[in-house]
Amino acid sequence: MASLPAPRAEGSAPEETAAPWYRWYVLGLLILTLLFSVADRLVFSILIEPIKAEFKLTDTQLGLLGGAAFTVTYMFAGFPAARLADRSVRKNIVAAAITFWSLMTALCGAAMGFWSLFLARTGVGVGEGCSGPASQSMIADYFRRDELARAMGFLTVGSAMGTVTGLMAGGLLAEAFGWRWAFVLMGLPGMVIGGLLYLTVREPQRGRFAPAGSRIEQTSVRETLSTLLANRVYLGIVMGYAVQIMIGYGMAFWMAPIMIRQFSVSVSDVAIYLGLAFMISGLPGPILGGFITDALTRRDERWRAWYPGLASLACALPLWFSLQAQTLWPFLVLFSIAYGIFVSSQAPIMSGIQAAVEPSQRGFAVAFAMFFNNLIGQAAGLGLIGWLSDSFQPTMGVRGLGAAMFTVSFGAGLVALAIFIWTAAQMRRSGYLERMGRA
Repeated sequence: MASLPAPRAEGSAPEETAAPWYRWYVLGLLILTLLFSVADRLVFSILIEPIKAEFKLTDTQLGLLGGAAFTVTYMFAGFPAARLADRSVRKNIVAAAITFWSLMTALCGAAMGFWSLFLARTGVGVGEGCSGPASQSMIADYFRRDELARAMGFLTVGSAMGTVTGLMAGGLLAEAFGWRWAFVLMGLPGMVIGGLLYLTVREPQRGRFAPAGSRIEQTSVRETLSTLLANRVYLGIVMGYAVQIMIGYGMAFWMAPIMIRQFSVSVSDVAIYLGLAFMISGLPGPILGGFITDALTRRDERWRAWYPGLASLACALPLWFSLQAQTLWPFLVLFSIAYGIFVSSQAPIMSGIQAAVEPSQRGFAVAFAMFFNNLIGQAAGLGLIGWLSDSFQPTMGVRGLGAAMFTVSFGAGLVALAIFIWTAAQMRRSGYLERMGRA
């Protein structure tokens, strides 16, 4: 068993000193890292139609490329990288990850068919598999718990803006140079970010803002797993997150082809208009969600579970009306509202994971959560939407994909709400509130 270090009281002064702005600089680089992680994954969504035409793929195959390809990566890279993040220099892991997935993004442009594209996309999955756990663990050591949700809200802006970048830059590059060069050019910025992370970021002291008595040194895999599996609050957040993220992945991956099919617009127009819709709601949504969560949890810590549960279901109504719209502008406005509600839920979830586990387990806890995100949210969710779309197409035509997306999203919202309500109940029963000083 690992030895216990001298405990630190939450909010105590860190050993290392840095300018007050420096932690925001680090957060800015991590936001850019997440931005290009999402952009390099989701640029595929704006390129679906030309890729489908060239390789003669079905929507089911496209769903597999969007989801299952990443799950494969998580099975082989996510957990070892997370274990490394819980005991070694995290900023080096993030720097190496973004450099690697940027190269793999460029290689997608050399694909010759379904399987070569599938293999290249598994490499892009290293982005979240390796960088996500280390990034979130670092943020928890740069920001106190009472400001962690807003920090995670700012981090989530990277995800929303990554969607915008993938759509707008990818669409415009494809229009100008073709879909293959779009992949190549989208892979270049990650090289620069990787260099900045490696050369300019300092590793923070692990567990510097953890509650008194928290374990800092890494435990064995067996002990880590047994502790996490016995943690009902953590498991509830993870399962709720995995189900509700089906909505987010569905929006990010399938909205571009829905626009092209339902409104007969060009790829470049989709890139601009849908990108703007994502940006208008994706910028304020997660930031407001972070500030709202910090305010609500000062009154009751259980809002870290209640808020995402309510948001998961609340976004379904504007999403439904957007998919029923007969013209483009009502579609975009209503979709933007739905997306803003959804992304506001990410800050309480991400901060909740960090708050629920020991500092020595944060990286592995994030990897465990992201594995189920990819398995359920991406692989199952995107694949299910694609399969339902193929099933609905004979009777619903071009609106079959939209119907498939709403069916999955509404079902996911209902199940997620139930899971998060259960999670909130476990916070008192498990002693979580007492440990957080909120009993």
